[in-house]
Amino acid sequence: MICASPLLENTSLPISTQKRLERLENHTAKVGVIGLGYVGLPLSMLLAEAGFKVTGFDIDMTKVEDLTAGRTYIRRIPQEEIQCALGRGFKATNDFAHISDMDAVIMCVPTPLREHREPDLSFVEETSRSIAPWLREGQLVILESTTYPGTTEELVIPILEAENLRGLKAQGPGVPEEQEVFYVAFSPEREDPGNDTIARRDIPKVVGGHEAIATEMAAVLYEGIFTRAVRVSSTRVAEMTKLLENIYRCVNIALVNELKLLSLKMDVDIWEVIDAAATKPFGFHPFFPGPGLGGHCIPIDPFYLSWKAKEFDFNLRFIELAGEVNEAMPGHVVNYVAEGLNKHNKAMNGAKVLMLGMAYKRDIDDLRESPSLRTMELLRERGCDVVYNDPYVPMVGKGRKYNLNMRSTPLENLDQYDCVLIMTDHSDYDYKQIVESSVLVVDTRNATKGIRSRKIVRC
Repeated sequence: MICASPLLENTSLPISTQKRLERLENHTAKVGVIGLGYVGLPLSMLLAEAGFKVTGFDIDMTKVEDLTAGRTYIRRIPQEEIQCALGRGFKATNDFAHISDMDAVIMCVPTPLREHREPDLSFVEETSRSIAPWLREGQLVILESTTYPGTTEELVIPILEAENLRGLKAQGPGVPEEQEVFYVAFSPEREDPGNDTIARRDIPKVVGGHEAIATEMAAVLYEGIFTRAVRVSSTRVAEMTKLLENIYRCVNIALVNELKLLSLKMDVDIWEVIDAAATKPFGFHPFFPGPGLGGHCIPIDPFYLSWKAKEFDFNLRFIELAGEVNEAMPGHVVNYVAEGLNKHNKAMNGAKVLMLGMAYKRDIDDLRESPSLRTMELLRERGCDVVYNDPYVPMVGKGRKYNLNMRSTPLENLDQYDCVLIMTDHSDYDYKQIVESSVLVVDTRNATKGIRSRKIVRC
């Protein structure tokens, strides 16, 4: 049982803040979630299930219409969960005027990279400008989008203060007692698509406020849906926490990817090496190689921090190198496809290639930064005729970095392809049957482990 927040006993708080805090504590608060994608929609469902009055905001009217009709567009969020949330009062809208009715607003918008690896904070900036005119005294604004340390203080708060219509200020050091305020915090999302072993609510939530009251208000909100809130001293600490988590994975994946390339030349099975090393009960955590990194965070976060570090005349050479190693992996995959085709006296130009898996990892429908997209682009540049099959991704349309407009090809007549390229090791596939039916299989995920065949090129 979660104890009542000590802030409830603080009678010096403004009346509006006390009332909002009480509603957060007893789960009757109105909470707005901006951005109904892979982070915002699951968060909205948790909030609605806990009894909060949730309004989801998104500029994509297709999403708004789907949710209003009780339809899901994310595989791991079942239709029934959307419909139950609607029954509990969940609403979706693109009208930001409803922000004024909220006790708390959570921003879950994308933070991609620009062409030259510079942070693209346009979604955060535009969202801040959209909500600023509707801010009310005592409201709590939380940013969840992954970003560099300082974003909340240097970008979000100045916009909210400059463009709200009531002269409100973010509560913080130096703000006079008579000033009407709102509260700001940062709490990094920790979604792990496809992870069925840990319930979303069991992932501790890191919370850092612009000052102590904001930290506590955000912690009270999140403790209503997560088993634990981890309070830290500032928004910058919370922002850096998220980067550390993902850069840790990025660097270790880059290490094992580079060792895989060396092991291939040395005729050593890197997967067997990893399995053997993982038997050590201390000092080692297994990471696994692949065709490149995917997802919104791990491929992007290192470059957010390295970009910010330059402001302090500091070069993160180690981290930048890890990012470059991982970015180069699709090119290595294409080289191994070429090598496999060459052994079958087949040129790349004109070769028919079936790519298995477009999602960035097993058993999900998430295409964000998927290495399959870049690999397909490189194969086409080399003259290959490429199609794909993915049971989780029936169609690949247009994104920030691609415009494919392709549909998943049926998994049949595999001998018509010069190469079947395993990019995502979905559990739906019968890999033994795939190998038996194919002319050549290039496996980037060790999905064919235990299958002995000269048809297989493992890379």
